[in-house]
Amino acid sequence: MKKLTTLFAATALATLMAGSAWSKTLVYCSEGSPEGFDPGLYTAGTTFDASSRTVYNRLVEFKHGSTEIEPGLAESWEISADGTEYTFKLRPGVKFQTTEFFTPTRDLNADDVIYSFERQYKTDNPWNKYVAGASWEYLAGMGFPDLLKSIEKVDDLTVKFVLNKPEAPFMADLAMDFASILSKEYADKLQADGKMELMNQQPLGTGPFSFVAYQTDAAIRYKANPDYWAGKQPIDDLVFAITPDAAVRAQKLKAGECHIMPYPNAADVEGLKADSNLNVSEQEGLNVAYVAYNTLVAPFDKPEVRKALNMAVNKDAIVESVFQEAATVAKNPIPPTMWSYNKAVEDDKYDPEGAKKMLEAAGVSGLKMKLWAMPVARPYMLNARRAAELIQADLAKIGVDVEIVSYEWAEYLKLSSDKARDGAVILGWTGDNGDPDNFLHTLLGCAAVGGNNRAQWCNKEFDDLVNKAKVTSDVAERTKLYEEAQVVFKREAPWNTLDHSLVAIPMSKKVTGFVHDPLGYHRFDGVDIAE
Repeated sequence: MKKLTTLFAATALATLMAGSAWSKTLVYCSEGSPEGFDPGLYTAGTTFDASSRTVYNRLVEFKHGSTEIEPGLAESWEISADGTEYTFKLRPGVKFQTTEFFTPTRDLNADDVIYSFERQYKTDNPWNKYVAGASWEYLAGMGFPDLLKSIEKVDDLTVKFVLNKPEAPFMADLAMDFASILSKEYADKLQADGKMELMNQQPLGTGPFSFVAYQTDAAIRYKANPDYWAGKQPIDDLVFAITPDAAVRAQKLKAGECHIMPYPNAADVEGLKADSNLNVSEQEGLNVAYVAYNTLVAPFDKPEVRKALNMAVNKDAIVESVFQEAATVAKNPIPPTMWSYNKAVEDDKYDPEGAKKMLEAAGVSGLKMKLWAMPVARPYMLNARRAAELIQADLAKIGVDVEIVSYEWAEYLKLSSDKARDGAVILGWTGDNGDPDNFLHTLLGCAAVGGNNRAQWCNKEFDDLVNKAKVTSDVAERTKLYEEAQVVFKREAPWNTLDHSLVAIPMSKKVTGFVHDPLGYHRFDGVDIAE
């Protein structure tokens, strides 16, 4: 019976991954499984690659390979003089995807836009808690519940956002994954049928690819949307072959079993470059990896304890071991390629003896702590287990006993947000919109505590600076405020900033049109593959 079950699973997977004999199929060796397919519910790039960047669109989009805004589902917009009203003219004739599970009867209109946002921030909306534990973490972390006064339908193709205050990064925020536009008609049908949970399992949008099927932890199948407003894609079928092990991803790429892979092991990059059938794109990542202490739990509530732990860790050794030096040591919570990066900030020096004395002065001895290590490779941290082992060894030298723990990726993200979480967690971030606000407010602001703010750190001085920077469009003034905020961050040390990495994406030479995105996207619109 076991053999029969295994054979059935293998046959089902092969069927899922296979395109029709006359179709052009591109296989992407994804590094992990999506948490779900509703991008508003999540914050992980793995999930966004499988949902918002394939199935959905937004009112505005980032141009391929840049942080510049361009029209998306909105073909134009107007902003009021005081910066509190944004009126969008929707693109006429945009069709939602026709799938085996739903056939739309109308084009995109303002109702879809209003539904897509109101479900996230209005607690009395029937969709607000349609998934158990839904927290709409990104929308909350961006401060939208306090920012949005109303979203108004002017007419079928015109929608107005009214804000409670000016918000400098608002347009860039609307190009982010959580702002994807869903079909209200589809939502209404699911609600009427008592099957609301399918919104997170069978996604339907206006994007370049339609969802076909998902075999959990194995593969996702999409097909080109023939009605896509920007034109049908060159490839007919897109397959995500879920392959968590980086070495196995590299083997599959070399064997021609997939065409693109993310996050190779640093030690494998030179070998991939040497393969005559492959190209390897490399780019400085708009990213940061960090260890976030839970500042609500003693003794991590004391800045001097956090500083001592930071001083005990040899970050150069992590960069060398995990990245083969294809990364730089981080001192600030934003990358050096981002405007407003404060070069004058001094990093915590590697000083184990000084760290030991600082702990003693803080009255801390015999400290036992948990260190969470991610189970998946991310651009900012290719091997969290290895990094955790190095940190564990360093902290042992100052008398700190570290237990390394991990969980399945979706569970890791969920549990690490808990305000009562023990110890420290390894995580990181790739910028979503090119604005410092996306790091400083989203990851460290008071509004993000219990969500993206894994340090659970709420510092009034810091928060006042980043919130003040939100309401002015003067880049020089915003730069000054963000530079001051970085000084506060370094003094208070809610994180140990680890690294900023160089991101490599190996791919078959048959692939054309794939753009290495500074925001960490893996997008397949515009991608082609030689027959």
